[in-house]
Amino acid sequence: MFLFSDSQIKDEAFVEDINNILNAGEVPNMFAADEKMQILEAVQPAAARQGLETPVQLWGYFVSQCKRHLHVVLCMSPIGNAFRERLRANPSLVNCCTCDWFSEWPVDALAAVAMKQLREMGLESATCKSLVGLCQAMHVQVQSASERYLAELGRHNYVTPTSYLELLSAFRALLESKTAANSAATKRYNVGLEKLAGSAAQVAGMQQELVAMQPQLVATVAEVEQLMAQIAHDKKVEVEPKAAIVREEEARAQEKAAVAKAIKDECEADLAEAIPILNDALTALDTIKESDIVYIKKLQNPPSAIKLVMEAVCVVLDVKPVKGKDESGKPITDYWKPSLGLLADKDLIGKLKSYDKDNIPPKWVPAPAGTHAVQLLLILTPAMLLAWAVVCGQQGELLQLAWSSGAAARLCCCRIMAAIRSTYL
Repeated sequence: MFLFSDSQIKDEAFVEDINNILNAGEVPNMFAADEKMQILEAVQPAAARQGLETPVQLWGYFVSQCKRHLHVVLCMSPIGNAFRERLRANPSLVNCCTCDWFSEWPVDALAAVAMKQLREMGLESATCKSLVGLCQAMHVQVQSASERYLAELGRHNYVTPTSYLELLSAFRALLESKTAANSAATKRYNVGLEKLAGSAAQVAGMQQELVAMQPQLVATVAEVEQLMAQIAHDKKVEVEPKAAIVREEEARAQEKAAVAKAIKDECEADLAEAIPILNDALTALDTIKESDIVYIKKLQNPPSAIKLVMEAVCVVLDVKPVKGKDESGKPITDYWKPSLGLLADKDLIGKLKSYDKDNIPPKWVPAPAGTHAVQLLLILTPAMLLAWAVVCGQQGELLQLAWSSGAAARLCCCRIMAAIRSTYL
């Protein structure tokens, strides 16, 4: 049996093919040549028993068997003009078919169908009976309203059994969605109740623990109050006096820090003034000629300033002095003879240039009082000393002034370096 409803008609050609089947038992050009040969071969044994042998006879036998055994059932709604147009275009739908017109269902049929479907939904009998009456009333009232609509306005509103089945299907879908929502809400409420019960049990347990710990809590509060009183007493007796001492020491430290900052600022100012002089002295060192060193070596009785400068050069280059006596016979340390040997060194200028002036040995830093050579050493580098020695003949007055005081020595050195710049640059 071939069941075909109007809801399956996607193209009107479907209805035309159904019309051909009802009329001739086949659809023209439905099978290709190779498929047709296979069909003929399949029906040949049965057709041969009836004396049919030619291809036309075999094909006619196949078509007759299809007509005999194929039953076509068409389900179409009479609503609208589509049914009328299909009957007009395909007359076999009427001529070759037995038409069964299904009118509206009686009340008993509506009740039976509704009861069957509602029981499948798992509803109780009393609820099903109430819903059956409700569904019947809704369907009958819609039919009555449609008849009045046709009588008053002349327009059709078709109410068929399918509409009744759709009503029951809509009720089933609504019932399932609401049942699922209620199940989820019930589950949510049950979980909440379980959590509330668990929380109540925990609160009861904590209350019991709190009652059991109440004596210990009272004792702890008393101990804390006693400890706070002890801390307040210790703070008053010990901490506050020490804090006053600390504040005094902090004030003294701040004063010393201010003094140190002033010294630092002064040193930085002196350093800012001395750095250009040092750079100029290094430049002046490049201008010293061999003839200048030869001139100093030829001096039999050099001025005291030259001796002083060469003594400083020997000290920084770690050249040992020789023992001697002055005119009164007093033992002295003589640096002039080692200075002559130092002046004979051809690499003297290079040693002075590469001297590590930033890492002077600590034993020379705390200069003894009256040791003018070391005082001068702390102000000038060896490179400056040798350049100074070359021009000391013209700057004797300045050299005598350098030893009057520490500040005067720094000022004198600055003036000497200015003289060196004016002489060599």
